[in-house]
Amino acid sequence: MQRTQITKSVFVLLAALACLPGLVHAKPWWMRGIDAKETDYLPPDVAFRVAARVEGNTIKVRWVIADGYYLYRQKMEVRAESPDLVVAPAQLPDGVMKTDPYLGTSQVYFQQVEAIVPYSRIDAGAHPLQIKVTYQGCTEGLCYPPMSKVVFPVTGSSAAPNNMPPYPWERIAILGGAFAFLLAGLILRKGRKLDVPA
Repeated sequence: MQRTQITKSVFVLLAALACLPGLVHAKPWWMRGIDAKETDYLPPDVAFRVAARVEGNTIKVRWVIADGYYLYRQKMEVRAESPDLVVAPAQLPDGVMKTDPYLGTSQVYFQQVEAIVPYSRIDAGAHPLQIKVTYQGCTEGLCYPPMSKVVFPVTGSSAAPNNMPPYPWERIAILGGAFAFLLAGLILRKGRKLDVPA
């Protein structure tokens, strides 16, 4: 009896694990009802992740760009959002020249880029430090509209900002791990039944 229950539990676990690769390639919710194969585009917050950190008198704004996507250099801007904050124009590295049907020939960034923004504060930091970043990016077959986002820079000198959201496959791995843990608990209980008072 116990061996049969363990065998059934192992079978359920293996079937669930076999479904995980299908979840990775499943069509996202924003594309359901649309016939598309090569045109399954990422949402903008996944295609272009942005975060910022403070180092001394500069704010470093970093964009992490998904594979196959790019940002336009001339469309990137950083403005002060806090009332006491004064920022200088963002210093950006040279990009790669690209000609596309959306904006013609322009400099673009692939993979990642970091802007350096010198700043000063009028009232010695009475307000939380906030900036507004504006940017626009594309991929082959789709150009996103310009995006603006308010960002709260973190303090520290780490190379990777801590407030970067996780990639979708990191979420899937977390959910898969939790599911496997739950199934392992079911397998290890070895047929024990809870006593429910009458």
